[in-house]
Amino acid sequence: MALFNAALGATVARPLRGGEAARMLLWRNILVYRRAWLVFITGFLEPVFYLFSIGIGVGAMVVGFEYAGKPVDYREFVAPGMIAASAMNGALLDATFNFFFKLKYNKLYDQMLATPLRTADIAIGEILWNQLRSGIYVTAFLLIMVAMDLVHSWWALLVVPAALLIGSAFGAVGMALTTYMSSWQDFEKVTLAMMPMFLFSATFFPVTAYPEWLRWIVEFTPLYRGVVLCRELTLGVPSWGSLVSVVYLLAFGAIGLVVVRRRLDSLLLT
Repeated sequence: MALFNAALGATVARPLRGGEAARMLLWRNILVYRRAWLVFITGFLEPVFYLFSIGIGVGAMVVGFEYAGKPVDYREFVAPGMIAASAMNGALLDATFNFFFKLKYNKLYDQMLATPLRTADIAIGEILWNQLRSGIYVTAFLLIMVAMDLVHSWWALLVVPAALLIGSAFGAVGMALTTYMSSWQDFEKVTLAMMPMFLFSATFFPVTAYPEWLRWIVEFTPLYRGVVLCRELTLGVPSWGSLVSVVYLLAFGAIGLVVVRRRLDSLLLT
C-alpha cells in the first residue's frame, strides 16, 4: 500500500481526472512486479513448452495440413493458438488468484477507497494491468515465432493489439467471477474451466474435427474466438471470423467490467 500512496503523491488533495486513477493503479502493479519477474513469466512458459513439444515434436509427424484452403506447416497452425493461450494466462493469473488475495486477505482495495479512487477506477486499473501482462507475453511469443520462421505476413503485427483485447476480456470476466469466490478451494473451478478451453478450443487441431453440435459449443467459447483471431492474423488470412471474434471479445469484456464494478460496489461500499 505504501507504493500506491507514493504513486498517488500530491494528487490526493484534488479529485482525479479521467483515467488518471486507473493509470496510478497500473503503475502500482508495475512497481510491485519489478522484482518479481520470475513469477511474472510463469504463465508465459507453459504455452512455449507446448509449442516445442507438440508443435515441433508431433508436428514432425503431421503432413498435408491445411487451413483456410492453403497448406500450412503444423507448427504455424499451433503457434497462434499458443499466443491466445498466453494472453489468457497472463490475464487470468492476475484477475483470479492475485485479485482474490488483494480483495479478501490483503484488503488492498478497502484501503484504496480511502483515497479519491472509485470502484470503477480499481476495475479499470486492474484490467489495464491484465492487458499489459498479456501484451508482454504475446510480444515475447511472437518474437519466438519470428525466430522459428513461423511468421510470413505483416498481418501478424496486429496480434499484439489482439492480445490486449483477449487480456481485457479474460481479465474482466475473471475478476467478475472471482468476486463470487469465498475460499482458495473455489479456484479449482478456474482450472476446471481453463484446461478444457486450452485443449479443445481448436488450439491443436481444426474445429471441423468435432461433430457439428459440439462445434457450435466450441465456437462460442472465448478462447476459441481468440485463437481464430490470432491464427488468421499470423497466417495472413483475415476473414469475417476475425471481425466476429473482435466483437465477441469486446462484448465479453464489457459484460465482465459491468459485473465486477457492481460487485465491488456491493462488497466494498456496503
